[in-house]
Amino acid sequence: MTSLTRNTLRACAAMTAALLFSVSSAFAYVAPGTTPDEANLSNHNSYTNRDGNTVHAPARSLSGKAPEGATARCRDGTYSFSRHRSGTCSRHGGVADWL
Repeated sequence: MTSLTRNTLRACAAMTAALLFSVSSAFAYVAPGTTPDEANLSNHNSYTNRDGNTVHAPARSLSGKAPEGATARCRDGTYSFSRHRSGTCSRHGGVADWL
């Protein structure tokens, strides 16, 4: 393999890694101040995530529509407000859909 081919492969691998990071990071952030309408949720619990931020606990939507700020719908029908993909809906059957 020539050095040109190796360098091209390295460049492609680096671009692929950057793209995958960008796509996965798109789900890791919820705009500050985006809070769910508490009147539309089945509970008003919260937890502190690994970054030290308070996040609304998974809850059911009383209107049947995805609540403001929800990032995923869990398999048990609750909506998650998680700010990281890892662990999202882990106690709710896993992620059914990313929002």
